[in-house]
Amino acid sequence: MAELQEVQITEEKPLLPGQAPETAKTHSVETPYGSVTFTVYGTPKPKRPAIFTYHDVGLNYKSCFQPLFQFGDMQEIIQNFVRVHVDAPGMEEGAPVFPLGYQYPSLDQLADMIPCILQYLNFSTIIGVGVGAGAYILSRYALTHPDTVEGLVLINIDPNAKGWMDWAAHKLTGLTSSIPEMILGHLFSQEELSGNSELIQKYRNIIAHAPNLENIELYWNSYNNRRDLNFERGGEMTLRCPVMLVVGDQAPHEDAVVECNSKLDPTQTSFLKMADSGGQPQLTQPGKLTEAFKYFLQGMGYMASSCMTRLSRSRTASLTSAASIDGGRSRSRTLSQSSESGTLPSGPPGHTMEVSC
Repeated sequence: MAELQEVQITEEKPLLPGQAPETAKTHSVETPYGSVTFTVYGTPKPKRPAIFTYHDVGLNYKSCFQPLFQFGDMQEIIQNFVRVHVDAPGMEEGAPVFPLGYQYPSLDQLADMIPCILQYLNFSTIIGVGVGAGAYILSRYALTHPDTVEGLVLINIDPNAKGWMDWAAHKLTGLTSSIPEMILGHLFSQEELSGNSELIQKYRNIIAHAPNLENIELYWNSYNNRRDLNFERGGEMTLRCPVMLVVGDQAPHEDAVVECNSKLDPTQTSFLKMADSGGQPQLTQPGKLTEAFKYFLQGMGYMASSCMTRLSRSRTASLTSAASIDGGRSRSRTLSQSSESGTLPSGPPGHTMEVSC
């Protein structure tokens, strides 16, 4: 397996007092389905998995994950884990446009590239963090390589293939909407798009003026041609690691994530619905998502000595009184957050926790 390039870069971002700038190394490796680029931050920690991210359509790892991983409270987490940010083929910054007729990998094939990355880095296990198409890709990988995945954070996952009605609606939309507008409708809610906030304007500009828009369309087509993951509660096709499902209230994929939650093992799955977060909670509510991620890691046995943030300390009493634990039910942990605050409380797997903050 040949390394195509290795570039030392320093990420430009606000630093906390006493914090040194993070050093990143960008690599590209060849796989059976073409070259894939990924960026590594930090150094491997003994007996700890790598945090491994995969972005959604229309984005790259920076535009999808930077607000989350640059958030102040996230620094406590990233100091304890090496992390790998994958760019889907042709999505990395400065990527050349693929030639006409290029056969872009399917989402299954993109998942099959991951072992090449881990082999190159000599990493044995990961905690995956994926959004949209990236969540699907990491789930597909976890189904075929369960021993290498310790946990998954899946934001806006749709595990279902498109049905005939979906295809008809997609084709009709394509007659009246441009590719950038269709992708924006995939990423954000209609309320967000109508409000045309500064965030929406920023991402509309990023996608509409992307120099690799033809590549983005290929990734978009692969996502729309995805196969059904065929999750089945209690069956063979299921995720066997701890999973945190995340979706924004009234997000485009809310129903799909709710359905996915109903098909996964309730003893291994937490469901987090975030209010006031729109279609991309990692962009709009990085603080809430960081807090939930920290509790998720603690539930897996990592960062046990981590201090609670001011946000969680201020809500501990109300969370304790609001949590309802019923061991006789076979539902997953379900959490609902309001715009004021919210955390992901720890608890025995398989219990139901209804939290309203």
